[in-house]
Amino acid sequence: MSTLARDLMSGGVECVRESETLEQAARKMKDLDVGSLPICGEDNRLKGMLTDRDIVIRCLAEGGDPRTATAGDFAQGKPVTIGADDSIEEAIRTMQEHRVRRLPVIDGHDLVGILSQADIAKSYPENRVGELVAFISF
Repeated sequence: MSTLARDLMSGGVECVRESETLEQAARKMKDLDVGSLPICGEDNRLKGMLTDRDIVIRCLAEGGDPRTATAGDFAQGKPVTIGADDSIEEAIRTMQEHRVRRLPVIDGHDLVGILSQADIAKSYPENRVGELVAFISF
């Protein structure tokens, strides 16, 4: 039986609401010691992912105001996700195809966790971790 996304994901994910400002999102990232947060709508559905890089490059560096720009302003297109019961091999393919290092994990319509490249690497044989990182990391 192969390992599933739910077996390796980090659960208990906290979202930033699409109506929250980037300043609030940055504080939440600091408090949680994370570099990205899922963006959730008022309906609790996943709308996208927000990274610390988005805040710096797409807001601050372009003259935006993080006190007024909202997380929802940065939710682009349909977020790339993985199903909780999808295999780790499928997760790796999805990460490589979409050039991402983190995938929100969905069970039905509910966000149940985040699966990161680091989560997968922890379960990989030590002598193959470099291969995994190179494969996902463009």
